[in-house]
Formats: sequence, C-alpha cells, structure tokens
Amino acid sequence: MHIMGFEDYRAQALALSIALQTEYREIRLHSFPDGESLVQVPVNLPDHVVLVRSLNQPNSKLIELLLSVSVLRKHGARRITLVAPYLCYMRQDAENHPGEAVSQQVIGRLLADNFDDVITVDPHLHRVQRLVQAIPARHALAVTAGGEIGRFLQQQYADALLVGPDSESEQWVSEIAITIGFSYTVASKVRSGDKQVAITLPERDYAGQHAVLVDDMASTGHTLAQAAENLLHNGARQVDAVVTHPLFCSDAEQVIRQSGVTRIWSSDSITHSTNAIQLANVLAEAVRQIV
Repeated sequence: MHIMGFEDYRAQALALSIALQTEYREIRLHSFPDGESLVQVPVNLPDHVVLVRSLNQPNSKLIELLLSVSVLRKHGARRITLVAPYLCYMRQDAENHPGEAVSQQVIGRLLADNFDDVITVDPHLHRVQRLVQAIPARHALAVTAGGEIGRFLQQQYADALLVGPDSESEQWVSEIAITIGFSYTVASKVRSGDKQVAITLPERDYAGQHAVLVDDMASTGHTLAQAAENLLHNGARQVDAVVTHPLFCSDAEQVIRQSGVTRIWSSDSITHSTNAIQLANVLAEAVRQIV
C-alpha cells in the first residue's frame, strides 16, 4: 500500500503515511493558463493506493481526483481508497426548491463509481444517518475528530463549559463533554441567509464561565460570532472556539475574532493557520479497518 498526496495537502498525507508506516508518493499537478489541469502520478504502483486530499474548494480538486484515478488504475492500482477528511457537497441532500440539483447524490455517486473506499471525518449529513447512504461505495467510513478534540481540550483547561452553537453541533459537543467530564450546553439557531443568523442560548448562569464553542465546521464564521457575542453579553469571562473543519471563507476568521473569541483552534482536516489537532492517528485506524 502506498499513500498518494498532493503538494497542497502534503503535511497531512505524510503524517498518515508515517502513522501507517508505509511509503508516501506525490502526484504532480500543472495548471495551464486556461485553468485546465495536467496530472502526473508516480508509476510502478502497488495493488492498493490511498489517495489523500481534503475536498474544500472542491470543483477543481474533483476534476484532478478523477484524472488521478484514471491513470492510477491504468498503471496497476487495483484498489483505490480516498481519504478526504473534509467531504464536499454533503449538505444539499434534497430538492428544496424545484430545479435544484441534489449535490449529495450526484457527488456521492461520482465518488462511489471511482473509488473502492471513501474515508472522511465528521461529514455534514442531515437526512441520512450513514455515509454509505450518500456514497454507496464498497466501504464508506465516517470517523470522528471528537476524541482528538477532547484530548486537546483536556490539555488546555482544568474545566470549561462546552457550547454547541446550534442543534446540529449537539452530537459532537455532547460526546466530547461527556467523555472528558466537562459540562455542556447547546444553543438554538435560526438562519435567514448565508450570513444572517440568530442565536439563542439556553437559560443558565454564564457569569464567570470559561466557554468553548465546539462545532464541526466554520464557514462564514457568523454562527460562532453570534454565539460568542451572546455568551460574553451573558457574563462569560472568556470565549474560545474549536472546529473540526476550518473552511473560514473570506473574512470568517476576522468575524469570529472581532466577536470577542480569544483563541481559535482547528483540526488539520483543512490546512489553516489555526490547525492544532492532528487527525493522522484517527485516519490511520480507519484505513486499518478496511484493509
């Protein structure tokens, strides 16, 4: 088995290869002036190749993955596993308005048709409960960053109040809090637009609390920002934030920091300056499960 990576995700792919004690090799990309990509993979391949790349900013990456898979199979790879810690296009799982593409089904089928296995971390699923329902591959495995986040938080605090900024975050914040023995609460959210949200905190005493917002992803940053402002308004002495997938689109990090959040941490599912939590061991264990 070889680990294959790309320059833009080299550190994480290398860390996975070290955790699995296997060889790392890199796929070369060249972008032509018109935006097309030239893909060159290493040859002399083993039967099993693990392709590692997170799928934030996905449109060009998906094309490059498809080109990579085609030539990997041509040169002898019989089994190709995709390790995509952040998995794109999972939120749109229904035709909410006439004429909308159900991207989860389209991209899920695309990945299942091209990869034997797909491994991801805390995918943003709504109406489906299991990843295989979205990606009908031989193995579709979703692992969680919760254990690594919990261990990290234990190193930072003797105690803290973990806060989920909306109901979708409850599954992660509750499991982390119960595992490490911290208290937790979950706010409610009403969204009226991409950047328009209203956060309501549950009734409790926040005065003097050290609060840590815990969420699976930060995109525009407005959900975390609103939650932080509410916590500080209700007397929290400090608010930090930890997220699994640091998408941080446009000025999202600035929005969060301007709301009063002191420290922001993230996993390395997506490369970002806030990365503090490595997922290599979690992903390595997932690969071992399917080998």
